[in-house]
Amino acid sequence: MGSRRVSGGATHPAFAYVIEPRFSGGTSAAVAAELRVSAGLGPVVVHARSSAMFGPERRIAPVLREAIDELHLPLVWDAPQISADVVVFHNPSFLKFQRSLEACIIARQLVVVTHENFTRPGGAEAFDVAACLGQIDRATLALRKCLAPISVYNRSTVTGWLAAHPDCAGWEVLDADWFNICEACQPDAVGPPRDRRGRHSRPTREKFPPLADLDLCFSPQAEANVILGSDFLLNAEVARPHWTMLPFGAMDVGAFLEMIDFHVYFTSPAWRESFGRVIAEALAAGKVVLTDPETGATFGDAVVTCQPAEVDAVIAGFLARPEQYGEQVARAGAVLAGLSEAAFRRRLVGLLGMEVAA
Repeated sequence: MGSRRVSGGATHPAFAYVIEPRFSGGTSAAVAAELRVSAGLGPVVVHARSSAMFGPERRIAPVLREAIDELHLPLVWDAPQISADVVVFHNPSFLKFQRSLEACIIARQLVVVTHENFTRPGGAEAFDVAACLGQIDRATLALRKCLAPISVYNRSTVTGWLAAHPDCAGWEVLDADWFNICEACQPDAVGPPRDRRGRHSRPTREKFPPLADLDLCFSPQAEANVILGSDFLLNAEVARPHWTMLPFGAMDVGAFLEMIDFHVYFTSPAWRESFGRVIAEALAAGKVVLTDPETGATFGDAVVTCQPAEVDAVIAGFLARPEQYGEQVARAGAVLAGLSEAAFRRRLVGLLGMEVAA
């Protein structure tokens, strides 16, 4: 299927990436980072799919376009046949508004990366999982078909859904997470922390907690409250003089993170992050992150887990004991090392169980 032999008998496996390239945010950023690793292991072809989710317009998220151009990778739209040693299918939820993949996939191993949680808090299905997986299953001839969760919480929704749907047999769940790659810059903390709070996310409603919880997270006592991606708050003309509300994309995320010391991130009680790339970015920038226990499970003790009503007290504790702020920032180092390109390469080689030349 296109493997290249090298000295010593090892092989460079051929990869095909199947993506909906119009996703904004975490999915496209994760794929872009991953392509840089896979391209170092073997030849890669990127297969873009037109889906009913985004319509017929052919466009590519800028972060993906940059990676594909940088690596000089072939990009093929809507190929009727996709074949490779390893086919990596990212985010099957993009199939939820259609009933057929309209392609044939032939592979030694198919890996479906589950960027979206299969269920929501409370157990309701997040999308028509059976329909999406069924399209892929019917279109694929492979020796091994695997689901690849991207985090602890995401894994719990995948395995829970499979347990409740024994008719969807034939899918193996990989033992190790197919995590988002997040390279750390992690600067040392400069001076004592200040009560400068912020949050960043796409402006979809499920990314935000109720307004009452936002008020608890971003209280008037803070020196600064910066909310990047607050489009729906601006459109609803929510008035909070002590908040700086900026539309999504209004400024570079790095510049935003320089404006805060505490990244306070809670979502709707009816929704959870499957990974939480915005949290990883804040940790990499040397910020203390406050979030709920379920979202924080991906990052262990690198984050502080609490509830919105506890945010003022948690921040006051760090301000009163600045050395603990530095200690908390330092805890992120080991977690971020486990999300690096080098860690993903090791994980990828191990998960695929293939002999790959060094």
